[in-house]
Amino acid sequence: MSPSPTAASGKRPTLADVAARAGVSTALVSTVMRDTKGASAATRERILQAAKEIGYRPDARARLLRSHRSRLLGVQFGLQHPFHTDLVECLYAAAEPAGYQIALSAVAPSRSEQQAVESLLADRCEALILLGPQAPAARLAELAGQLPVVSVARRLRPPCGQVAVVRTADDEGARQAVDHLVGLGHRDIAHIDGGRAPGAADRRRGYRTAMTGHGLAEHVRVLPGGLTEDEGAAAARALLAARPRPTAVLAFNDRCATGVLDTLLRSGVQVPAEISVIGFDDSRLARLAHIDLTTVGQDIPGLAEFAVGRAVARLEGEPDPEGETVIAPRLVVRGTTTAAG
Repeated sequence: MSPSPTAASGKRPTLADVAARAGVSTALVSTVMRDTKGASAATRERILQAAKEIGYRPDARARLLRSHRSRLLGVQFGLQHPFHTDLVECLYAAAEPAGYQIALSAVAPSRSEQQAVESLLADRCEALILLGPQAPAARLAELAGQLPVVSVARRLRPPCGQVAVVRTADDEGARQAVDHLVGLGHRDIAHIDGGRAPGAADRRRGYRTAMTGHGLAEHVRVLPGGLTEDEGAAAARALLAARPRPTAVLAFNDRCATGVLDTLLRSGVQVPAEISVIGFDDSRLARLAHIDLTTVGQDIPGLAEFAVGRAVARLEGEPDPEGETVIAPRLVVRGTTTAAG
């Protein structure tokens, strides 16, 4: 059967095009597309076949807008963060069974958080899920006065109005990392800090508390770092120049740890024989075979499920606990840690 004129012209097929193809009224096509009663089985099959032949797809977004609902959850994420990429995948998986779709808006060096959020608001998203937001708490509270807001992977102090928080127990993750290294015989353990990044203060505190708990307060060493490979590399160069040189390093995240690994290996320092390295997040980067990074894993599916669940609960008027949902991390041991020499 030859393609329809609409398909040949590149225009989006309409209900009228389906009706013309099937030889029925537009009203009857609408009835079938809405899956309501009013058409015989044979007519329904003919209409669906005509729609398939010309490539017609119902405009779900338009139908929702007519009902004054978009059923869109707006997600702000960091374009350069592998951890956020993993989270986004799980957010899609959590949203669809709940009857919602995900709209994405990226934060990048050339695009601010404010721009990302404004884009989601312009798309008529019903709720916002913000991954690692760095906006002032007052701004988050302002947004929460307009629509449900869920902050993922950032503690808010003090509790920020109506903003729901879903995060990992970052201090507990750092403690697990230190416990692992101490169990391997390490005493001189350094921490490469995340600066003002979400979660950095808790990870820093967890590291200090764990070191002190093991009687290693005099070995506490916190170096300026950050979220990226370049910042990890810069911190690693400082470690190489230090005397005494630490035998183990806990980096702020997996990207930072990757920069550390690269610098150590280029300098001829064997990992883990001379220096053990631990990251944080258990992103896809950590799981690459040639990196094989020991890391503190965040429960990414769990974070996504709770984030979507809390947003949907508020939209549907269901009970939703105030404040934080805190999820325990787990240590994932791979090839970058070993016993102290």
